[in-house]
Amino acid sequence: MNTFQSIIIAIIEGITEFLPVSSTGHMILASSFFGIEHDEFTKLFTIVIQLGAILSVVVLYFKRFFQTFDFYFKLLVAFVPAVVFGLLFSKKIDALLESPLTVAISLLIGGIILLKVDDWFTDSSEIQTSNEISYLQAFKIGLFQCLAMVPGVSRSGASIVGGMSQKLSRTTAAEFSFFLAVPTMLGATAKKCYDYYKDGLVLSHDQVNFLIIGNVVAFVVALLAIKSFIGFLTKHGFKVFGYYRIIAGIVLLAIHFFIHPLTVI
Repeated sequence: MNTFQSIIIAIIEGITEFLPVSSTGHMILASSFFGIEHDEFTKLFTIVIQLGAILSVVVLYFKRFFQTFDFYFKLLVAFVPAVVFGLLFSKKIDALLESPLTVAISLLIGGIILLKVDDWFTDSSEIQTSNEISYLQAFKIGLFQCLAMVPGVSRSGASIVGGMSQKLSRTTAAEFSFFLAVPTMLGATAKKCYDYYKDGLVLSHDQVNFLIIGNVVAFVVALLAIKSFIGFLTKHGFKVFGYYRIIAGIVLLAIHFFIHPLTVI
């Protein structure tokens, strides 16, 4: 990885983090396209720079984070499934991070689902604020979020659909998904960094710079993307993202089976 590649991947992360298209999947594909060796640092990079994008939520929704303790407990309840599944299946999840083919399949299947979401869940007379969410609803949204441990599924997409299945409006589901991303990515980053150093690996000077650059770029780009997504989702729903995922998935599968297998270096 070089500086240019780290910036491009971080831009992709910032744009896609809050879209239901899978930021991790797109970063895996970008790394494969650049021919970047998919070693432990590359895996670390794709996880850690997501934290930079997520922190844009703290800035944009700063006042909303100062809510009742009840709100924080609901976030904690929604976060618990990710902790449990992450600890139980960390090795399998890590292996999936090396599979562009998994991303292609997930994009296609997820796209088909997104085409139906607006028909499944209407957007009238639902829960309109995060404070109205019950603990059971928060837990169920957290279970949906765990689906995103498979690259290509999309954390935001899974948790937003999970929220809508619990009678949250599109906007409230999206905002709760953003709030939930903060403890989720803090935990994922901490776990990945711990595992990295536990394995006796040490970051070089260049790698530290890549992580800093990646987080800063992802943060700035995400600041610009998040508000646009909320407005678009409220007005137009999920179908555009569904069509994008389907097209992307079909193209990638065609490349894999008819041109060159999707593999990492």
